[in-house]
Amino acid sequence: MHFGLRLPSFALGPKTASLQEMGAYLRRAEDLGFDSAMLIDHLLIAPPAYRVAWLEPISLLSALAAVTRTIRLGTLVLVLPFRDPVAFAKEWGTLDVLSGGRSILGVGVGWNKEEFAALRIPHEERGRRMNEMLEAITALWAGDDVSYEGKYYRFEHLTIEPKPAQQPHPPIWIGGGTQPSEKIYGEAVSTIQPVLRRIARYASTWVPHSSATAEMVAGDWELIRGYMVELGRRPEEMSRVYSNFVHILKPGEKPESAAAKFRVYSGMDLEYWQQFYLLGEAEDVAERIRGKITALGGVDHLILNPLDWDPASIEILAERVLPLVAA
Repeated sequence: MHFGLRLPSFALGPKTASLQEMGAYLRRAEDLGFDSAMLIDHLLIAPPAYRVAWLEPISLLSALAAVTRTIRLGTLVLVLPFRDPVAFAKEWGTLDVLSGGRSILGVGVGWNKEEFAALRIPHEERGRRMNEMLEAITALWAGDDVSYEGKYYRFEHLTIEPKPAQQPHPPIWIGGGTQPSEKIYGEAVSTIQPVLRRIARYASTWVPHSSATAEMVAGDWELIRGYMVELGRRPEEMSRVYSNFVHILKPGEKPESAAAKFRVYSGMDLEYWQQFYLLGEAEDVAERIRGKITALGGVDHLILNPLDWDPASIEILAERVLPLVAA
């Protein structure tokens, strides 16, 4: 199993962490054996889930590539329908070259209607746009003199340079699946089959929702496996991720003490954090992670999201939580 981090890349005005602080944090993470560092993508504040904005991920990843050495850098997840395929192929190809082939492209369709409205992209088109984006950018990365004709994106005889250092393209992780969505998104997901078909067709790694139950993930995985076979892919080619926010309490410390940390970014309440996030003492958190991994039928990547840039947060994970998970 690979252990990674999702970074607290909150845009907090003058309180935003400096690049120097981020670099020190990630170099310590490299020393501790973490494999990857991933970023969330939101254009605007997205209540009720989040009460802060997030730094723009491609810009930040490019900066982080210069202050790290070995850790893989990516998104979990980037809202791909926000982008133009030609410009994005150029941007991410450049990032992969500058990072020495360390990028991981984790993508999703997005959900916040205000963000789509701000970019003048119809919210209801996001899934079909993402399919075309994935087809177009991978074609541009793999070849020269490329033409593409879709409903939303069209171009002729284009050659994009630089190509990514990783060929034919960086790993593509896709997030999505069944989840208890009403509490955050205010509406149920009407149909999940197009999402799962997209994962089966395009992804090298599937990222289920951290709030999904074991039954939800098991049902989704059965469908993904079936779709992969239909497409001529072997299900064993697909790796899986468990990711979640985490905060480790000191022995005897009450969960309420974590409220100040969670409130920095989250618009939810203590009950929600305790139910869906990893909040507790080290042994309890490790047990919850092991239970989730078992319920998911095993995962290849465990990616945890501490709530600040204090290296002590990842030292606790590396020294007191991950050994129990690995055991």
